[in-house]
Amino acid sequence: MTPEAARWITTFLEAQAAELDAAANTQAAYARDLKDFTTWLERHGIALAGATRADVEGYLVFCDAQGLAVATRARRLSAIRQLYRFAYEEGWRDDNPALQIRGPGRAKRLPGTLTHDEVDRLLEAAGTGRDPLRDTCLMQLLYATGMRVSELVSLPVAAARGDPRMLLIRGKGGKERMVPLSPPARVALRDWLAHRDAAEERARTDGKRPSPFLFPSGGKTGHLTRVRFHGLVKTFALRAGIDPGRVSPHTLRHAFATHLLAGGADLRAIQTLLGHADVSTTEIYTHVLDERLKALVLEHHPLAGD
Repeated sequence: MTPEAARWITTFLEAQAAELDAAANTQAAYARDLKDFTTWLERHGIALAGATRADVEGYLVFCDAQGLAVATRARRLSAIRQLYRFAYEEGWRDDNPALQIRGPGRAKRLPGTLTHDEVDRLLEAAGTGRDPLRDTCLMQLLYATGMRVSELVSLPVAAARGDPRMLLIRGKGGKERMVPLSPPARVALRDWLAHRDAAEERARTDGKRPSPFLFPSGGKTGHLTRVRFHGLVKTFALRAGIDPGRVSPHTLRHAFATHLLAGGADLRAIQTLLGHADVSTTEIYTHVLDERLKALVLEHHPLAGD
C-alpha cells in the first residue's frame, strides 16, 4: 500500500472513531475492506486518490467473481463510499466516485430460531458442565435480554450489583439501553455473583487485581471472549440433543425476539430491547406474526376445513 493510501485510510478510521464513536469491530471491518480495495487498485496500476466510478465498479465485479456473499459486497461498497465521502469533505477530491453506484442489495433472510422446549433444554444443559453457575448465568442473561454476544461477555460487574431488575447495556456506538431481567435470570445472576466474588476475594489475597467484568478471564481482553462463548453454546447444544449447527449465541437473541413477538409484544418495544437503531431491522421478525395469523385462519375460518 502506498504511503498516500495508508494516510487516507488511517485518517478516515481515526475520524470514524473520534466523531462517530465507531466500535472497534466496525473499524476493523472498514480497515480490512479498504485494504482489499486498495490492493486491487494498485495491482491494476490505479491510485486510491485517482480511482473513477468505473474502477470501483470493476472492483465490485471482481468481488462478485470471487464468490463473495451479497452482504460482504454491500459492506465493502459502503466502506468505499464512506471513505470517498470523507475525502471529498476534507478537500482531497472534488467528487465521490462511489456515490451513484447501487449496491447489490441484501436479501432479508428469516433468522434461525429455537422452540421454547429447545431453549429450556439448552438452559438445563448449561448447568451440567465444569462451570455451571457461570454458564447458567450466561445463558439465562442472553435469553432474558436478547443481548448481542459482545455486550454480554463484556458486561461490567458494576451493572449487576444490588439484585437489579433491569440491566443497563452499552450497545453499538456507545448507545445505552435498559433491559428487564426475568426472575430465573436474576436468580442465576445472584448465584454467579456470589461465586465470582468469593473467587475474586481469594485472588485478591494473592495480590491479583480485581476484574471489572462480570465474566472475568485471564486473557488479553480481561473477560470471556466471544469465540470462547460461541464454543460453549455449541457444547450446550450437543448435551441438549440439538444440532449444534442450528445454535449460536445469535440464535438465542433471535429466539428472544421471536418468542416475545409470538407472545404479543409490540414491535417497537422489541426494537428498543434489541438495541436496533431502525425498526426496519426488527421487522424481519414479523414472519412470526404471519405464521400466527395463518394458524388463526386455519383454526377459526368457517371454510378452513375445505
